[in-house]
Amino acid sequence: MPTELLNLKEKYEREVVPRLKQEFGLANNLAVPRPFKVVLNVGFGARNKDAAKAQEVALKTLERISGQKPVVTLARKSISNFKIREGMPVGAMVTMRGARMYDFLAKLVNIALPRVRDFRGLSAASIDSRGNLSIGFREHIVFPEIRSDEVEAIHGLEVAIATTPSSPLLGRRLFELLGFPFSQV
Repeated sequence: MPTELLNLKEKYEREVVPRLKQEFGLANNLAVPRPFKVVLNVGFGARNKDAAKAQEVALKTLERISGQKPVVTLARKSISNFKIREGMPVGAMVTMRGARMYDFLAKLVNIALPRVRDFRGLSAASIDSRGNLSIGFREHIVFPEIRSDEVEAIHGLEVAIATTPSSPLLGRRLFELLGFPFSQV
């Protein structure tokens, strides 16, 4: 990886913290918002005829993208319309923090988002009232760890980035300074 990708934490400390302190009048470095975790989530879908294979593919994908072993999530209650029973595996997730989180964010901004087909920027509506960002991918093949010739089945993926600010304005400015491309609409 190029060195600018590996230094997102340094960029945050050297450029983002001083800019946010100046723009929002924050007195303390600890008051400056920061990302503290990234959660990757994949749903298996009850519609698959070969559910075990879909589950295996999704688990391998999450492990390759994150570098961590995913956790299988189970249904909390039965829903007959979706043919889901309580305790049935319905998805998988991975939570990243620290250095692995910053490496993933650099890869997301500089490699994965530009590879999305017809990408025109992230919507400001993707930021919730607490300043957290959620991004959904229709295809998992935009990540550099996934080689398209090895893909057996394409599935979706959700990325949720949790931050410390208490307002969407502060959260959006944090993501802009980190390099996230937002649409101008």
